[in-house]
Amino acid sequence: MIYECIKGVPRFECEEFGSKSTKYCLLIPIINEGERIKKELETAQKYGVNKLCDIVICDGGSKDGCTESTLLKSLGVNTLLTKRDIGKQGAQLRMGFWWALQRGYDGFITIDGNNKDSIEDVSKFIEKLDEGYDFIQGSRFIKGGQAINTPISRYIAVRFIHAPIISLTARHWFTDTTNAYRAHSRRYIEHPQVQPFREVFMTYELLAYLSVRASQLGMKVREVPVTRAYPKGEKTPTKISPFKGNSRLFQILLQNLFGRYSV
Repeated sequence: MIYECIKGVPRFECEEFGSKSTKYCLLIPIINEGERIKKELETAQKYGVNKLCDIVICDGGSKDGCTESTLLKSLGVNTLLTKRDIGKQGAQLRMGFWWALQRGYDGFITIDGNNKDSIEDVSKFIEKLDEGYDFIQGSRFIKGGQAINTPISRYIAVRFIHAPIISLTARHWFTDTTNAYRAHSRRYIEHPQVQPFREVFMTYELLAYLSVRASQLGMKVREVPVTRAYPKGEKTPTKISPFKGNSRLFQILLQNLFGRYSV
């Protein structure tokens, strides 16, 4: 099924492998993740994540075969959404959030699809959603979390630049703000002063914005411990280029700080 002409949502295609079966869904934005997403989904199956929440792949237009329907169904994926429009991660998340709202989920967990994060920890986010929290940030830097093989440049950038700026903006201390492993309540996403379905959120703006808006609005927020492991002796799996990408991230941080995305 093709969805188009929806304000603030990119044109996309939907392939459902099963009906809605849980209160919450797990949105995984990917593009050409190859074996990494396969391994991540295998881990999810091993720990029964697909029984706790419906797994939804938010694909940006992969060409490497990682979104082949038979493969995804065998790995416990509930639905494949494929963006057929402009935009990067922000557009993929807008697509995923909008579709999940229409399907009636009460909350939305997000995680990267490059197999760096402990997908088996999904139950921690579900527990906090059930307790009434609106934004739950996964952190490798709090008690119970693990940071494995984190590149020193990443560690310094997160701990001494990104986290302090996001925390200042949010008026709440967060420790692992580049981590896309988090959960959002339906109440948060639908809040009239959030409005995530805007085309200004094309790349990484939506991640930064949703990190801060809940606490700014007095909603319930917290962190939960997770593991983020970088592969040893391999190229760091990331879509962010060292200079141009990081410069753009810093620009987004400052725009977020000065209220560029607030409504």
